[in-house]
Amino acid sequence: MTNKNIANFFFEVGSLKRILRSSYQTFLDGGETIAEHSFRTAIIGYVLALLEKENGNDKIDENKVLKMCLFHDLPETRTGDQNLIHQKYVSADEDEAIEDQYQNLFCGDELKKILKEYNEGKYDIEKNPEAVITKEADLLEQLLQEKECQEKGNTHAAEWMEHSKSRLKTENGKKIAEEIINGSSRDWWYDAVTKKKAK
Repeated sequence: MTNKNIANFFFEVGSLKRILRSSYQTFLDGGETIAEHSFRTAIIGYVLALLEKENGNDKIDENKVLKMCLFHDLPETRTGDQNLIHQKYVSADEDEAIEDQYQNLFCGDELKKILKEYNEGKYDIEKNPEAVITKEADLLEQLLQEKECQEKGNTHAAEWMEHSKSRLKTENGKKIAEEIINGSSRDWWYDAVTKKKAK
């Protein structure tokens, strides 16, 4: 393990700033990179984990959720981001990508373990609630993008919002999804501008 390996890994992480998410090929406007998606997913995941703890699930490890969110799409530097059409025709070996990606990194075993936990547990709330919360964050980030596109006039976004919402497992995720769908992406701004400062 050398500092060169670490520097190379950081360069590889940076390439996510230049890889567009593949959902834009089919129905969304503009272009969100995988790095942009991962950043907001990490914020959402951390908040969801704290919310679960606030609601009585004190076994949730918010730091594990944060790690899963930050690293969940990192293998896409090597496999690309494959939407449902890509997955119909192309098979990506994400396990091999993860193995190769972390083989020369001193913390590689820990990161491989985190990603394995996420990939094996993201649909099983009993087995791995942190993985499920990470998947919820991933879906809510997608839902936010869909809402923002709807507000720009995208006529297909509403059906995709319903699809994203239908995949949510937790009560907190479902409640937040309703707020996203029925709200506006600009509400936070108007609230911040019009709210009087406390004296």
